[in-house]
Amino acid sequence: MPIILSVNGQKHSIDNAAADVPLLWVLRDMVGMTGTKFGCGVGLCGACGVLIGGQRFFSCQTPLRAVIGRDVTTIEGLGEDPHGAALQQAWEEADVVQCGYCQPGQLIAACALLKANPRPDDAAIDEGMSGNLCRCGTYPRIRKAVKLAAGGGR
Repeated sequence: MPIILSVNGQKHSIDNAAADVPLLWVLRDMVGMTGTKFGCGVGLCGACGVLIGGQRFFSCQTPLRAVIGRDVTTIEGLGEDPHGAALQQAWEEADVVQCGYCQPGQLIAACALLKANPRPDDAAIDEGMSGNLCRCGTYPRIRKAVKLAAGGGR
């Protein structure tokens, strides 16, 4: 029996997937949402971040069964969220991206942060963005972009 998965507001029928397969592989290989990246596979880098109910989850560690009946937001759908759209604009304004590999997960984490705390200070940004690694070291630009999206950096 197929599993119905809601991704970015659209329903997808998932056939031939075990309920315990990581959501990451379903998103990438069966739904075609390749913006969600594989990084470490153990929930330590944040590249695979998605929103489920407005909260960040590492899709490499989230089994498919955990999202049945819940809407999953990937980087491809983030612009439909007001916080996500503001973050995408701020990311460009602050020139955050260097190599770009970690950025989908960074944006997902920042969106979850702003949903929980619309006006975060530096400590709240550091806490909210923890769990997302950037090998290029764009952390100061990420913090600036989060502040811009929150309306505090202009």
